[in-house]
Amino acid sequence: MKKRLLTLIFTLFMGAFSAFAQISDPTSWTFSQEKTGDNEYTLTFKATIQPGWTVYSINTPEGGPMPTSISIEEVGKGVELVGAPVESEPHKKHDDVFKVDVLYFADTYTVKQKIKVTDPGVTAVTGSVEFQACQEGACVPGSKDFTIKLEDKGGAKATVAEASAEKDAEQDDNLWIFFWVAFGSGLLAVVMPCVFPMIPMTVSFFMHGDANKAKAKAKAIFFALSIVGIYTALGLIISFLLGPGFINWLSTNWLPNICFFIIFMVFAASFFGAFEIVLPAWLVNKSDKQADKGGYVGAFFMAFTLVLVSFSCTAPIVGTVLVEAARGSVLRPIIGMLGFSIAVALPFGFFSFFPSKLSNLPKSGGWLNAVKVVLGFIEIALGLKFLMVADQTYHWGLLDREVYIAIWVAVFTLQALYLMGKIKFAHDSDLPYIGVPRLIMIIITMSFVIYLIPGMFGAPLKALAGYFPPQETIDFDINRIVRDNAKEIMKSGVQVGGTQGAASAASNEPVKYSDFLHLPHGLDGYFDYDQALKAAQAQDKPLFIDFTGHGCVNCREMEQSVWSDPRVLEMLKNDYIIVALYVDDKTKLPAEEVYVSEYDGKKKNTLGKKNTDFQIKQFESNAQPNYILLDSRKGNDKVLKPHVLQPARGYNKDRDAFVKFLQDGLKEYKARAGK
Repeated sequence: MKKRLLTLIFTLFMGAFSAFAQISDPTSWTFSQEKTGDNEYTLTFKATIQPGWTVYSINTPEGGPMPTSISIEEVGKGVELVGAPVESEPHKKHDDVFKVDVLYFADTYTVKQKIKVTDPGVTAVTGSVEFQACQEGACVPGSKDFTIKLEDKGGAKATVAEASAEKDAEQDDNLWIFFWVAFGSGLLAVVMPCVFPMIPMTVSFFMHGDANKAKAKAKAIFFALSIVGIYTALGLIISFLLGPGFINWLSTNWLPNICFFIIFMVFAASFFGAFEIVLPAWLVNKSDKQADKGGYVGAFFMAFTLVLVSFSCTAPIVGTVLVEAARGSVLRPIIGMLGFSIAVALPFGFFSFFPSKLSNLPKSGGWLNAVKVVLGFIEIALGLKFLMVADQTYHWGLLDREVYIAIWVAVFTLQALYLMGKIKFAHDSDLPYIGVPRLIMIIITMSFVIYLIPGMFGAPLKALAGYFPPQETIDFDINRIVRDNAKEIMKSGVQVGGTQGAASAASNEPVKYSDFLHLPHGLDGYFDYDQALKAAQAQDKPLFIDFTGHGCVNCREMEQSVWSDPRVLEMLKNDYIIVALYVDDKTKLPAEEVYVSEYDGKKKNTLGKKNTDFQIKQFESNAQPNYILLDSRKGNDKVLKPHVLQPARGYNKDRDAFVKFLQDGLKEYKARAGK
């Protein structure tokens, strides 16, 4: 029984990390070479493919999934290709989505390419392998850089670098950030009234329940690991039983967003002391009986009992982590629960090794309830985000920017008053004086309130850009009033400086969707690709495509932190035609524009679905923000990817890099035109 239980815990951990590896990178590549003649070499490209994933042949027919392709930079510069690439034997099947017979590989995939070196100075070849990996209809593009040294001895392994290093680094950074946020949430859970008092009680049980101190410590560590395993298992269930399609639905549909909003409000009420969220007594009692058996089995069930008993305090925090996780990728529930549970389990492991430190813990008391109440105010503020997403996506007009900020001002002002002792809840103790920690919290809270107030009158509040409704929804924005007045003067024939907006320069055709969609910083642009393409062609300018979303926090941060740079604004105004394509907008398409996608065979009947399908089909990406610079003169082709001027950019707040991205795109556009 003990071995089976240990195996269960170990499997949970390994499953979490294995899932992380498989989803974040479904393939791993190795590159090698073998000298086969005078100045001739055979390059071998081998992919190990994760179970359930497939990669497609170089000879994939047109209209099918993205074929694998290999590019070698030195070709034509001292290296010649000898013959065509030779692949391992592919599988063949008819794909109902693409409507063609596809050639694909599972488990492993090998490609060999012979080359001849014509320049003795070439001692290595560099390049990249581009491919598409798919699993159950979900596809992700991939790219691997390689550097292969040409040596007399065969089998020299290449170094492998990510061609999409920037994008992968951003995703990894976001997951790490979320891990630490979840970890911080776990630390908050530790000081909840129904968790904190259990630390000395449970650790003392382990330290005094066994004469062998080393064995007692081992049980205590197993107890802490069991906590991590139980919480992480919850994340695994959410990830793999519900799946990415369900997660995507959670992110954009109004129903789950409204439900999340209500859940957050219920959690806040629970923290304020209106009621307690408790599990059925029979479940707690049954687990508690198992804990009495002792040994490792008892340690596991004591951990399970702790999770159940502490549910009334940790449920709002766990729920918050899982709700936030569900709005991201499949990995986020796993990473979130792993970070949360490690933080919860750490005190038990620590005090098991250092039981003498228990005497240094602060005594339970009213301060624990104060922590709950403060978290209740934060829950209200965070919960509004979900109502905002539904409001923006469906254009209900309930939460304009100044209304949203006003609610935050009220919430955090009340929090400051509570910390001062001016407001008291049912379970609070008397506050005879204000201690230094509480005073620091008061100062931080009031400073935050003062920072928020100018936002009601048009201040950008860049630090919180992603958490508020767009700037364009505010009613009283002095900057916009001045800008609109200037436009009226321009329409009357008086030039007041600057250039005429792109949206009015192509034709007299009204800009589609401009009655409810707007660009930041007073920029003119479009919200329909075809209309923007016509304007770009008419003005001989490249097209700046912004794949964005109403609920995209990173999109708002980029607009406030990067687009606001004067250099960026100048180029977007004068050198590019902008089109913002919202992937989560629920506006119904006219009947004549509804169509069935060639990519997934599903009907596209909303603006968001149309833009999402366009992004996936043309650019093999479904991430936001995603910025693409397109050669508008060649934009009528069926496949647009070859006409991209620069590799796409995502979430990266490096302003100088973004300026260079725009400059390089413009330079490439002019070079292709022979200017």
